[in-house]
Amino acid sequence: MIIAGMLLLAAAPLAAGSHVDARDYPSAGAGEAAFAVMERALVRGFDYICGDTFCEGDYGNLRALQLRCAVSRDGGTVAACLWSFAGSHASVGPFDPKPSVDAQTWACRLPVVPGTSLAALLERLRGPDALDTPLPGTDVSSYQALTDCL
Repeated sequence: MIIAGMLLLAAAPLAAGSHVDARDYPSAGAGEAAFAVMERALVRGFDYICGDTFCEGDYGNLRALQLRCAVSRDGGTVAACLWSFAGSHASVGPFDPKPSVDAQTWACRLPVVPGTSLAALLERLRGPDALDTPLPGTDVSSYQALTDCL
């Protein structure tokens, strides 16, 4: 179709993939609130123990950035979860007028058992001990998974 000298192309509908972000299950934005509860509980746990564990050494300002989980569109099972972190170490040398920064990022996999429902994951990791609570179907906590990553 041409309108005022411009050619307009009809946009082809995007093909639906087999997985969605947990925040968009079962429909766009429908899981946002429940996922945010879980993520906040995990971040609170991380922030609480960080100074005594992961945040010692060069990356003393380590921060949790985002947790993302891929969920089967048709079954609601969790395919994988990654939790991203960032930290840096800055210094000033006696002969250089510019500070130097060593910045690092990490993408840590949470070991979710195949077939775990999103509902089970959200329920299990929502309380005050979320970081130390074993993931559904395992004896491994998110904290233990982070010790292998960070």
